[in-house]
Amino acid sequence: MDAYALFAIATVTVATVAIGAWGIRLVRGTSDLLVASRMVSPTQNAAAIGGEYLSAASFLGVAGLILAYGAQMLWYPVGFAAGYLALLLFVAAPLRRSGAFTLPDFCEARLASPRLRRLATAFVLFIGWFYLLPQLQGAGLTFRIVTGAPSWVGVVLVGAVVTGNVAFGGMRSATYVQAFQYWLKLTAIAVPAFFLLARWNDDGRPAIPVDDAWLAPAGGMVATYSLILATFLGTMGLPHVLARFYTNPDGGSARRTTTIVLGLVGLFYLFPTVYGVLGRVYTPELASGRNDTVVLLLPAAALGPGLAADALGALVAAGAFAAFLSTSNGLLTSVAGVLANDVLGRGRLAVWGPLPLFRVAALFAGAVPMGLALAVHGLNVSQVVGLAFAVAASSFCPMLVLGIWWRGLTAAGAAAGILAGGGSAVVAVLWTIFLPPSPGLAADLLAQPAAWTVPLAFAVMVSVSLATRRRVPGAVGAMLLRLHAPETLHTPETQRKSETSRL
Repeated sequence: MDAYALFAIATVTVATVAIGAWGIRLVRGTSDLLVASRMVSPTQNAAAIGGEYLSAASFLGVAGLILAYGAQMLWYPVGFAAGYLALLLFVAAPLRRSGAFTLPDFCEARLASPRLRRLATAFVLFIGWFYLLPQLQGAGLTFRIVTGAPSWVGVVLVGAVVTGNVAFGGMRSATYVQAFQYWLKLTAIAVPAFFLLARWNDDGRPAIPVDDAWLAPAGGMVATYSLILATFLGTMGLPHVLARFYTNPDGGSARRTTTIVLGLVGLFYLFPTVYGVLGRVYTPELASGRNDTVVLLLPAAALGPGLAADALGALVAAGAFAAFLSTSNGLLTSVAGVLANDVLGRGRLAVWGPLPLFRVAALFAGAVPMGLALAVHGLNVSQVVGLAFAVAASSFCPMLVLGIWWRGLTAAGAAAGILAGGGSAVVAVLWTIFLPPSPGLAADLLAQPAAWTVPLAFAVMVSVSLATRRRVPGAVGAMLLRLHAPETLHTPETQRKSETSRL
């Protein structure tokens, strides 16, 4: 399979570079780099969101979790997909109408606080880089399994390709790359799944082996509810997902985009379950080892040596590499945009020469996670991504929901809530990874912290805002009107002034 897989990976990489280079030709300035000039159609944007959202955790991790722990792990794909329902109902259209370019940009526009902007920037960088780690490590693992080359080659390859695409093409280039890679990933996971089901049927439909790991609840009810909260609400707070809604022409387009995303993501998540269940039949030894390799190894194990297994294995490898490339592309674009606009450009990117500044930010944004991925080993893809969702759910989700729907939110309340909920989730994340506690309730609360960090963030935001109610921004009424009023009520002049002020 090595030669076929290497050819497939090379093809995906070349196609990514070629599409990205084509998108680079269309870049004209800051708006193209950050929000693709807000001209992306709902259908194209939905495919691009699906491309960046379906990460290593989706392509490899979900199947591995189902292989090891059974149907109880279906909460992962259900939460990942259903999170877009909450985003559709509460955030998508108002966020687009805000005229913001980044999440920190929205924080300052809504609450008139440069300090809150800086705090939001720190959390965007943490979530983005923390989420990038498993993508790059997954790329290294995939490259080693299918080619036999050292893992660091895959890390450097993905990191270099993505950093180059983002540095020179920004959001404009990323849109075309991610839309293409969604359809590639869907094909790569769906086509082999049908062949695997056919083989299982030809083999007489052998029973699925069931053991205690499949029957015993993983972590109990606390862990389950935490997982549901993290995946359902975390989507609403992921910076790279939210950044894509800034690219729609208007709020209505943002809503239509979210509706289409629900269908595209839901369709994809039908297939990892097939790999997880059939893995119990053909690769049971992976259940107690690197279960996140089952998608890569199952075609050869089920079909046996031959051209069909090699071709399907190569297709799966291409899809896995596309998952690393597209998600890393989206994450790096959002991190580079925040670094350029909110750190180096201090919220006024156009004044500082947008193209060189953005490119410097992109190079730095790519170098940090590459260095970490080469230094840190053995992270579980799904666990790390789930923890990133918990941090997002405990920080930006409460700030966005209350900032969009409650006029009483203050900058002090938002900052306190982000620090209390998001900060606690960060501590739990780092503790779980580097100092895993003994099994028990404390370990469950640290491994899946959203059950207590999300309510904590909401409670602190509301209580501190009530205590500082005199600090509610004076222009809150006008801002909320902009967030909720249909675009037809805004004149072209007011829209132009709002978006120009963000630059």
